[in-house]
Amino acid sequence: MNKIRYFVESQAFGVCSRLGEKMNISASSIRLYFIYTSCLTLGSPVILYLILAFWMEINKHLRRHAHPTIWEL
Repeated sequence: MNKIRYFVESQAFGVCSRLGEKMNISASSIRLYFIYTSCLTLGSPVILYLILAFWMEINKHLRRHAHPTIWEL
């Protein structure tokens, strides 16, 4: 169970932790809000979560290509 919890908290896109850092809220409370709203609205926040994860990955790749390292030249 701890392995699954570690994967979800640290490896599953990091959307909740990133939002928590930006808004100065704990990531666990944001995860709970996502879970509760997903149950109440039949899963629509999951789509929002996946869009945010996609956006974060695109931003990471764009920043990496804007400032390449010596090995990428």
